[in-house]
Formats: sequence, C-alpha cells, structure tokens
Amino acid sequence: MAERRLAIVEALRTGDSQRSVAARFGVGLGTVQRAAARAISTELGDVDWADRSTAPHRTRRTAPVTEEAVLAVRAELAAGILGECGALAIREALLQRGLSGVPSLRTVGRILERSGVLDGRRRIRRRAPPRGWYIPALAAREAELDSFDVVTGLRLQGGAHLEALTGISVHGGLPGAWTGASMASRATRAALIEHWTAFGLPGFAQFDNDTRFLGSHGRTDVVGTVPRLCLALGVTPVFAPIREMGFQGAIEAFNGRWQARVWDRYWSTDAGDLQAQSDRYIAALRVRGAGRIEAAPPRRPFAGTLPPPESGRPHGQIIFVRRLDDAGRASILERHYPVDPGWSNRLVRAELDLDALALRFYRLRRREPADQPLLAQLPYVLPNRRAWVTRRY
Repeated sequence: MAERRLAIVEALRTGDSQRSVAARFGVGLGTVQRAAARAISTELGDVDWADRSTAPHRTRRTAPVTEEAVLAVRAELAAGILGECGALAIREALLQRGLSGVPSLRTVGRILERSGVLDGRRRIRRRAPPRGWYIPALAAREAELDSFDVVTGLRLQGGAHLEALTGISVHGGLPGAWTGASMASRATRAALIEHWTAFGLPGFAQFDNDTRFLGSHGRTDVVGTVPRLCLALGVTPVFAPIREMGFQGAIEAFNGRWQARVWDRYWSTDAGDLQAQSDRYIAALRVRGAGRIEAAPPRRPFAGTLPPPESGRPHGQIIFVRRLDDAGRASILERHYPVDPGWSNRLVRAELDLDALALRFYRLRRREPADQPLLAQLPYVLPNRRAWVTRRY
C-alpha cells in the first residue's frame, strides 16, 4: 500500500485530476484525497506511508467509580421489597439520589453485561399490536380494563394450601393481590368490590374461562356470579380466549413477579404474614407507578354499595374473544355458533348484547389491529330456565 500511495501522489503532482488518478489505480476518490493530504508541503521521501491504526486515540468508557455505583445500586435493588434490578430501575435510582454524570439507559445495560451479572439470553422481540387492540374503546384509551387471575398450587411450610387472586390494569398498571385458602366466586367478588371501592370502576374487567369467573361448564348458557356483579355495576366482563398467548400477557407477567417477589420470599410464614408482605409489595408498586396510574383513562366512582337486584335477566354486554374452529364456528357459553367458514381457525371478538339479545362477531387480526369488520350477527335466545333470571350476584 505504501508504494501505491507514493505512485498516486506522484501522478497528482504531474497535473492529473484526483478523479482520473482514482480511476487509473482502481481506488476510491477518498483514498486519493487522503494520500494527497499526507504529502501536502512535504518532500515525498520524508512522508511516512505506513498504514495507520484505526484504533481510537481516546475511549469514552464509563469511569470505574460510576460502574461500581451501578453495581452497588443493583445489589441494593435486588434485596429491596420490589426486587427489580434492571437497567431502568438502576438508572431511576441513581437519578433520585442526585448523582452527577448518571449514564444513559443503554450504558447501564452495557455495564451490567460486561460485568457478568446477567444470566439470561437476549430475547428477539417483534412488533406487537397496541395495548387492548382487540377492543376498540380500550385501544383508543377511552376506557380502562382490569385483568384478574388466580394463582393456585401454593402451600405454606405447615402444609396449608393457599390461592392468590391477582389483578392489574392494562393502561395504568394498577396492581392488586389477595390471598386466601380458596379464592372462589364469593372471595373474588369481595376482592373486586374492595378494589373498585378504593380506585373506581373500570370500563372492562377481564378474566380467563375458569369456572369461578365464567360459571359452570357443565351446562349451556350459564353466567356466573362474578360477571353478573360486573354487569350490575356497569362494567363489561371480558373473557380471554382459551389457550391463546398475549391477551392475558399483563396479568400472567404480574403473576410471575408476585410469586418471585412475595411468595418465593415469604412462603414459610403464615397466611396473615404473607398477606401483609403482599400488601407492602403492592403499596410499593403503586407508589412507584403513580405517574402511570394517574395518566390512565378515568374511572367511575363506586361507593362500595351494590345496586338492588333487578328482576328479570341481566342487562349490558359480555365480550368473548375466541378462535373459530375448522368449520368457522365459535363456542360461546358451551354453544357453537356458525360465524364464517372463510375465517376458520382465526380470532374473533364476540359481543353478547343482553339488551338486544344479539351476538355480534368481529374479525380480529394482530397484523391489522385497527381493521375489525363485522363478520356475522346472530340472534341470542334466552335459555328457558328460571336460574337465568333469578340468580343473583
């Protein structure tokens, strides 16, 4: 390369243009310009034509003191009540302490990575639809949705069995957790009333298809007392699809955090101590997420007293998110309804309108979350059973 650079400069000094010299030697124009810059006002014999290192003369690596502070804060957060010690939590803690020269979020992540404190493999993330995309009012942030689930199979050190009802809102991230020997329908209703009395009524309440939520699966057209409570309060119950990923993502992730931060730490205590530790954890979460909770869609006030039961059938709307079968049918309350054979094995949103006695099915597709045309509208026939109109919440 040294001989070529020397030849390039000699050709330039004969009067040839830089472009013609670059074409003659088969190099880029930048190579010719850099060679000419080396030989400006210097005898060719005195020029050092050797290759120069591309290593930077000065690095911008974070100071060792700052890296030590990042690792120390991570250790403190890992032992704290929240137990969250990721890059975002570390940077927020450093900012709260008023330290100067706090590194960026990505720099904190690189410090953790090169320090060897990360034990997980990098996850490939793909673009996801917006929060609550399967319900238009929820996706437009016109209403809030509280998602609830039950963690089962918990056993204290003495052998006592335990269950935990957990809840979290989609937009605000408002958490809640209640423990008991059995979180059946009655305990679930009491927890919902307690939660909504303190924070107000959301537009939607989402559950899975557990019998304690939806009702018995042994008979057709059975609606449990939990969705009836929601209907009486003007909250639309939503039932997530069976064995589908994503729709229960927020509550399932919160279940994992609750078990890791509360249950795995205090499982050996009695039930009362466990609930106290859970309350501390939930309170800390609410304090940390106060900004997001306040920015969520508004809730309706709830005084904590139930409206008097009305005679006759319930009113309002129940939403079921379902995947059609091979024949394009949807299973709603243990009945199969023909929707669209051309949309078989795909997702739909079924709205059971108890006032108009109609079932409306809307197409759902994650790739096109805003495109939800009406696929079918079918009449809903009330069951000829007294239990449908006399069962109370």
